[in-house]
Amino acid sequence: MLLSLLLGGSLRAAWDFTTIQQQADRLYGRATADGEQRITAWQQLLLQQRNQSEQAQLNAVNLFFNKKLHYREDIDIWGAIDYWATPVESLRKGEADCEDYALAKYFTLRHLGVSGEKLRITYVKALRQDRAHMVLTWYATPDAIPLVLDSLTDNILPATQRSDLLPVYSFNDSGLWLPGSQNNKRVGDSKRLSRWQDVLKKMREEGFPIDE
Repeated sequence: MLLSLLLGGSLRAAWDFTTIQQQADRLYGRATADGEQRITAWQQLLLQQRNQSEQAQLNAVNLFFNKKLHYREDIDIWGAIDYWATPVESLRKGEADCEDYALAKYFTLRHLGVSGEKLRITYVKALRQDRAHMVLTWYATPDAIPLVLDSLTDNILPATQRSDLLPVYSFNDSGLWLPGSQNNKRVGDSKRLSRWQDVLKKMREEGFPIDE
């Protein structure tokens, strides 16, 4: 619980984009003009959505990343089979794999004030494509049927209307869940997910105020 409170507070803390862009340039090299424009658009989205309803935020954030990022495989973007990019890395590139969309939406909505208890990054099997996939899910209440924010569609639908997705596991900054467990009962700690920890580490290096 303490980790959740610390990380939750830091995700909502002010983001100094001047420092973040300077740190990103130091880490990754100078951004392209298009990359800088996408980062600026992200800042504008955060300002525009700051006082909107959660439903409006969900729709705006889902649409923003679906439109700003072009889907490509990790091997083509990063030269790695499985690489989890930070939102800054994805926006600088303008390209993302499915997990990168989910991560960017998660961190953006958390910064806008959406409770971590309502959001989970969910690993699924996309049955039509017969492949692993990742989405973001939003729970109005712990026992509610979640809404699915997906890079495959701009439409946000209840999970019961996404029969093409088979859940495998889900996580956020406070826990890990498996299918079949009650929505409010976690089965582990997200610290077990090394790539999730790597993303948090990279975001700290980029200048985001995320606690250890």
